[in-house]
Amino acid sequence: MNTEAATIEKIIARVKEYNPSVDHERIMRAYNLCVEAHGEQLRNSGEPYFIHPLEVSYILADMELDADTVIVGLLHDVIEDTPYGYEKLKNEFGEQVAYLVEGVTKLDKIKSTSREEAQVENLRKMILAMAKDIRVILVKLADRLHNMRTMKFMSEEKQREKSHETLEVYAPLAHRLGISTIKGELEDLSIKYLDSVGYYEIVEGLKQKKGEREEYVTLIKDTLGHKLEDMKINAHISGRAKHIYSIYRKMYSQGKTLDEIYDLFAVRIIVDSVAECYSALGMVHELYKPIPGRFKDYIAMPKPNMYQSLHTTLIGPTGQPFEVQIRTWEMHKVAEQGVAAHWKYKEGISGETNQDEKLAWVRQLLEVQSEATDSEDFMKSLKIDLFADEVFVFTPRGDVVSLPLGATPIDFAFYIHTAVGYKMVGAKANSRIVPLDYNLKNGDIVEIITTSQVKGPSRDWLNIVKTAQARSKINAWFKKENREVNIERGREAVEREIKKLNLNPHDLLKNEYIEPMIRRYGFNTLEDAYSAVGYGGITAVKIAVRLREYASADLDIVIEDKIPTTHEQKKSSKPSNGIEVEGVDNCLVRLSKCCNPVPGDEIIGFITRGRGVSVHRASCLNVREDKLDEESRARRIRCMWAEGVTQRYHGEMQIECADRKGILADIASVVSENQINIVSAVSHAPKVKVAIITLQVEITSREQMNNLIKKLYRVPGIFDIRS
Repeated sequence: MNTEAATIEKIIARVKEYNPSVDHERIMRAYNLCVEAHGEQLRNSGEPYFIHPLEVSYILADMELDADTVIVGLLHDVIEDTPYGYEKLKNEFGEQVAYLVEGVTKLDKIKSTSREEAQVENLRKMILAMAKDIRVILVKLADRLHNMRTMKFMSEEKQREKSHETLEVYAPLAHRLGISTIKGELEDLSIKYLDSVGYYEIVEGLKQKKGEREEYVTLIKDTLGHKLEDMKINAHISGRAKHIYSIYRKMYSQGKTLDEIYDLFAVRIIVDSVAECYSALGMVHELYKPIPGRFKDYIAMPKPNMYQSLHTTLIGPTGQPFEVQIRTWEMHKVAEQGVAAHWKYKEGISGETNQDEKLAWVRQLLEVQSEATDSEDFMKSLKIDLFADEVFVFTPRGDVVSLPLGATPIDFAFYIHTAVGYKMVGAKANSRIVPLDYNLKNGDIVEIITTSQVKGPSRDWLNIVKTAQARSKINAWFKKENREVNIERGREAVEREIKKLNLNPHDLLKNEYIEPMIRRYGFNTLEDAYSAVGYGGITAVKIAVRLREYASADLDIVIEDKIPTTHEQKKSSKPSNGIEVEGVDNCLVRLSKCCNPVPGDEIIGFITRGRGVSVHRASCLNVREDKLDEESRARRIRCMWAEGVTQRYHGEMQIECADRKGILADIASVVSENQINIVSAVSHAPKVKVAIITLQVEITSREQMNNLIKKLYRVPGIFDIRS
């Protein structure tokens, strides 16, 4: 991608390269409106705001998109940030442009209670937008790319938040759409802000070896070039270092230093035909020894994002491994631009096209998001279906099916057809009977054994399947079958979980708590929620805990852990737990575990019945004024941290980091160096190569916690810390 400063002249010249008949005056009108609409607005960098849409438009032109999309790049912030509305754009540039601008604007208008929910809602809206018109997402990707390029002008907190979201959502979407140029740059820019120490360590390491690497690549390129000339094959050969993020992942997932990563670069051969791809491959394997198991034929078995190429890793002349990618010019264009490479709007084609078939996975995602009842479950299933590595298997007729790594014959059956999944009684891989939890491998020929009658899935299948599509179909079966039984089973399970919380189900199962709970999980009635618990769509624990949360203020439910005895026993004239409650002396004060307030946080008290005052952060959802009824609002009371308090408090943080050997020891070392005691550390790995460490420490103030967090960010492999 070109990163030089964009001008309207450059944009028009670039569009004319691939669309000579474009109405360039229309693009110029859009530019003039952009400048007029944004007027005196400035970016954080101090430059005029219109520079941003200009750069976004140039990125879209560089992807060779249609004129409407290039114009949308210029106008994508007009509806949101200026007085110009939908009708104005429709009259000036047509309904398509107005629709796309409005579509991009809607993606930014997300109201939610947490960053996680905002991210999920963002993804839901993106999926809906993709189903209607993929260009909305292409504009959004270009918008995010330019924002990441200029991220240095944002606050450190904003840099980390945006980079985390980019790595979690936007880069994988660019990958799924096949746009490798944007994907690679988004990943590199994200890791630059999430782990600057690790990023610059790789950058400096690559710089030091640049001369040696270039000499090595030149030797290989010259050797391959001469051989291809002898074979009368017209080829373009290039060599490049792998993306920093790709090297970073390999280093931290395998616990290696840069010196121990050998395949740091790839040589790319671009030829004119598929036949020449395979001829070039044969020549390469004659010249250099291939490494077993490192050959991939994505020409015969294209990736779902349309990517095609031959990949092989070889031992070079000095014993150093390197990768060779072989493809045609057409494949290269698709590899770089993905869905944008054959965009149907370029030629004004209407109706169903091959492009629509290649985006069929978007419709599957729509199914998944409509079935999801919980943001956590939705993200989990989406990351498997959308972002996971793939395995390629064959139907008995020879058709290629792509599934996430770790998929089972059940996933395969539901991919083929829902009815096949419901009638399934067994499976074969390569003509041999395999168990239903068998992990499919590349090249397996899979055959599903069915019965003539609809048998229906087993509840155990929910613990086996990998894809959200299969899970949603299985849940749909149990949802439809035995609804009454499911409702009763779910009711018993929820009431059982409420009792485990030492609460009375009668107190929690009231409309004022049930209503927000069913809205939160997308149910219409409490019976729907019970039914979902009964068939395994959601756990009873989640329902019970959510009801407790909504009832906590009214029923004086203490969600927090009890303050350590040593603190309680300090009976003196000092305020309880270092907190002064307005107008009240010597009352029992408890620190709420739901938000873990520490000195330095703005706090608010809540008067409970018989348990004194529960102290929360002022921003805590459980006591926010707009979340409480009139009677509960009256029980809020002002409180503040007492001066000169030296007590220790339990502060909790969630650390998202690379799942590498020794990272917990590195974190503990930083905490220890800062004379802070670790109360507990719990770790789990929710996804491949990523760990979540929940760390509880003894601290005296919010400032001490923030200083610790800043120092922890210097540990290589830490992506995000929340407290």
